[in-house]
Amino acid sequence: MNISHQRAEARPRARGTERSLARRAELIAVGRRLFADTSYDALSMDDIARQANVAKGLIYYYFRSKRGYYLAIIQDSVAGLVTTAAGGTELPQADRVHRTIDGYLRYAEHNQAAYRAIVSGGVGFDAEVHAIRDGVREAIVATIAEGAYGCSHVGPLARMGLLSWVCGVEGATLDWIDRPELPRETMCDLLVKTLGGALRAVEELDPAYPAPAPARRDA
Repeated sequence: MNISHQRAEARPRARGTERSLARRAELIAVGRRLFADTSYDALSMDDIARQANVAKGLIYYYFRSKRGYYLAIIQDSVAGLVTTAAGGTELPQADRVHRTIDGYLRYAEHNQAAYRAIVSGGVGFDAEVHAIRDGVREAIVATIAEGAYGCSHVGPLARMGLLSWVCGVEGATLDWIDRPELPRETMCDLLVKTLGGALRAVEELDPAYPAPAPARRDA
């Protein structure tokens, strides 16, 4: 087989892969919306297929089961949130913290169904789903720690202080996207200040983790 023939065969395969990935992404987007508004148990595969306007077999083809579908939605949403929040590594420490919180809020604001799927999905207690959610919490803790202390791995007291703040941010952000009475900039400033309180408390109890100086905001 000559090289030109090999390339001609590769192009259809590449296009097929692109179409397959695009269809999978479309199904995940539909699932985000459905599971954001309806509990896991209340949605059947027939309901999902009807809302997605596809044959039920196609969902089984890509995800094998309803549970596999839901886990794919959670994992995709988590990847988007962590990537968005983790930017700005070139900034000074305090500015990096502000950038992380702003990125987190922007993601929640513009991807509300995905954010709800991460934080308050409808499957009840499910060890695998909870592990995914715990993973995103730890990733955000590590990102904030990197911005505040210059390292992502911190001692147990500092970690717990940051984790308690992250858990509070989740609840506040869910309420904010449901009732957006505050501009995102104000919400961000509020969360930055409450984080400052948590960091000062950590410093008081463990001086090895001094709170960074507040970022100076240009007039």
